[in-house]
Amino acid sequence: MTPTASNPTAGTPVPVRGLHHFAWRCRDSEETRRFYEDLLGLPLVHVIKADHVPSTGEYCPYVHIFFQMRDGSYIAFFDLGDDVKALPSPNTPGWVNHIALRVDSHADLLAAKSRLEAAGVEVLGLTDHHIIESIYFFDPNGIRLELTTPTVSQAEMDAHALRARADLDAWTVRKAELLRDKKDRA
Repeated sequence: MTPTASNPTAGTPVPVRGLHHFAWRCRDSEETRRFYEDLLGLPLVHVIKADHVPSTGEYCPYVHIFFQMRDGSYIAFFDLGDDVKALPSPNTPGWVNHIALRVDSHADLLAAKSRLEAAGVEVLGLTDHHIIESIYFFDPNGIRLELTTPTVSQAEMDAHALRARADLDAWTVRKAELLRDKKDRA
């Protein structure tokens, strides 16, 4: 079926093959490079310098830097040349917005924690999420990062996938109840 104004989701979705990059604003590109390349080991692989934004034509001198992960995806940053970092969302708790990066093992997770702490980075965790273990910390731009490793088999993850829609539907019902209760108390 072809998408129409009355049914914009008709047809087959285009296959999304994976993450290419996640981009965020940074205060200082060299400070960010030291953190991601020197501390986390993600090589700086591409730099774009421009005075105009390609998509809008807006004048805004910037540098766009890309760090590559082993799966071929990137984490990228924009330095707008003004020494300002992105502000946290005022209506969202600080633990909500974060980037989770996968490591291969529990031992790698512990090694990363030790390396970060030795560099003076405050690390929260080891946190057991029942399917993964994680540590949490902030980069120099105030972005919350999570390093994580799976702790269950693919079969267990497949079982979770089979229940995912029912679990979300149950949350949708509960959320409606919570909102109704909040409205009644107001």
